[in-house]
Amino acid sequence: MNCQEIETLKHAYADRELDLVRTTEIEEHLRRCRACSQACENIRTLGTALKSGDLYFKAPAPLKERIRASLSAESNQRPIRSVAAEVTRLKYFGGTRVFVEIRASLPWLLRFFRHSLSWLVPVAATALIAFLVAPALIAPSTDELLAQEITASHVRSLMAAHLTDVASSDQHTVKPWFDGKIDFAPLVKDLAAQGFPLVGGRLDYLQNRPVAALVYERHKHFINLFIWPASSSSNTPEKPAVRHGYNLIHWNQSGMTYWAVSDLNATELREFAELICGS
Repeated sequence: MNCQEIETLKHAYADRELDLVRTTEIEEHLRRCRACSQACENIRTLGTALKSGDLYFKAPAPLKERIRASLSAESNQRPIRSVAAEVTRLKYFGGTRVFVEIRASLPWLLRFFRHSLSWLVPVAATALIAFLVAPALIAPSTDELLAQEITASHVRSLMAAHLTDVASSDQHTVKPWFDGKIDFAPLVKDLAAQGFPLVGGRLDYLQNRPVAALVYERHKHFINLFIWPASSSSNTPEKPAVRHGYNLIHWNQSGMTYWAVSDLNATELREFAELICGS
């Protein structure tokens, strides 16, 4: 967990909306980072202040009395003929007091519902539209889902001791190994002279298709470079990202998609990506 991730999660953490694992990671970072700890403390202080009763307006007693009087006057306004009809019916049904009070209130209730419908219908329509459209707006993007999938593949390769299918620092050994296993020829570079020695390669599976995974090393930090054919031939610039403490960078070049992921710092990972992009 780093400061950039804390910035995006601090409000959810303050509102206790995160799961136990993520909360524990954040609290571990807060113990080590004074700036992030102070930012979260400021959010808690603001939340406490907003709950204070001093911020709420208390209506004065005269205002309450005027509202009650206006409501009473409204309920008493009804046509005389309707009252006469009510009294005639009372003689037949009995229960004079209750019947008159209920009937007398009907005109006011009808006006209330008629007025309510004038704003309830638009509000209900807006709520329905929001309910239908919101999931599409807040759903993770394709890049976000792919970043999560690539990070998970990187972690699995380290945990399961399955970093490579072919272990070799020779690009002329690694590249031919993929022949017949995938439907494209991945770019395999020897970057040992630049400080990124090749470790080997393996088959992986992303976006419902097999991809090439090349493994490089930098000061005992492993880099997984995933390669597969791009959906378009246009080149795209390098785009960095951070997921669960891992740095990622991806780009399109010469009809291929590249994603590099590592716990290596962002500066050196970008240096690695520029070496792959170079001629």
